[in-house]
Amino acid sequence: MSVINKTLEGQDGQGDALDNVDWLARARELAPMIAEDAVAGERAGQVTDRVMAAMHEKSMFRMALPRIYGGGAATALEMSQVAEIVAAADASTSWCLGQALGCTFASGYIDPEVANEIYGAPDAVLAWGPPGKSKAVKVDGGYRVSGEWRFASGSRHATWLGGHSRLYDDDDTPTKGPNGGPVIRTMMYPKSSATMIDVWQVIGLRATGSDNYAVKDLFVPASHTYARDSDAERRDTGPIHRIPLLTFYGMIFAGVALGIGRALLDEFFVLAETKVSGGATGPLRENAVIQSEVAQCEARLRSSRAFLHEMIEEYWENAKTGEPPSLPLRAQLRTSITWAMNQARDVANYAYHASGTNGIFENNDFERRFRDMHTVAQQGQGHRSNFEAAGQVFLGLQPTGHRV
Repeated sequence: MSVINKTLEGQDGQGDALDNVDWLARARELAPMIAEDAVAGERAGQVTDRVMAAMHEKSMFRMALPRIYGGGAATALEMSQVAEIVAAADASTSWCLGQALGCTFASGYIDPEVANEIYGAPDAVLAWGPPGKSKAVKVDGGYRVSGEWRFASGSRHATWLGGHSRLYDDDDTPTKGPNGGPVIRTMMYPKSSATMIDVWQVIGLRATGSDNYAVKDLFVPASHTYARDSDAERRDTGPIHRIPLLTFYGMIFAGVALGIGRALLDEFFVLAETKVSGGATGPLRENAVIQSEVAQCEARLRSSRAFLHEMIEEYWENAKTGEPPSLPLRAQLRTSITWAMNQARDVANYAYHASGTNGIFENNDFERRFRDMHTVAQQGQGHRSNFEAAGQVFLGLQPTGHRV
């Protein structure tokens, strides 16, 4: 009997039904171990084996899977909150978890037998990056795929990889969609079929191991491919698969940013109890400027978090109806995602700079979390240009140039 079929009987590694799980409580239970292994993970360039084993034991990578595949079918808000909790312990672990949850979206579009093959193993993780230089030529029964992709976060523990690939009718003729543009399908294949390319020498999120990966003339059966966000190919009718993948990632990344910002501010609160700056007679917390600024940082985190959660819940309720989200709703959600990431970054900057020279040493968490935050903020979901399209919608215009 497959792992998925066993799980369908209602049990996971803890003997609890996955339809009755407090995911936030599980994340909080794992957080101390994740924090303890954060430095070791960064040095190794990947989340530690014991943290991965513990997360698999708690079925954390199954949160977004439909129940029919033994998954938890968690809500989008639950997953964003889990990302926040885990990121407060270690951003890299949270990033890998969030990326993998997005990769489970493929389960809503493929045959159950293929879903079992990809997601059935106890340690199953599918990783992928954005579309890269790739070609998928149509052949009998599937596609012949060649290409290289980037940013496969969590790939060092992955069991499967996915490549978003441009289709070709033959070696020289790109397939055209109804609007005359290119056609992209996601090709899924065992990690053992790919060549991994170690490029992950970066400022932050070092433990994500977000390497490049490549294949050459690899046959991928048609059953192991799907068109992302395709209404025509969607099999699962649950609300999670009515959320565009990039929108879901925005919800997760905003949670990661808020978790880092929260952790840095809380760490500064502790430091402020005892640190005495040069020329001062008392600790930082007795300084009126510090008192005013930390209050504003608290407001930034909590207000942006509340806005994000409000919009995720509203978007989720709309997804449950099966109706497409309105343009204003999409603009509000996009604004809340980008705003949360920017506010969290500003709070992180304040906590780091206010810590003084304490923040520059690797023997405390300020330095690592500061680097992680600025790597998270570089992701497109956090770019301030996102506000332009949202503002156009609020002013009654059609958005141009950027997605909402």
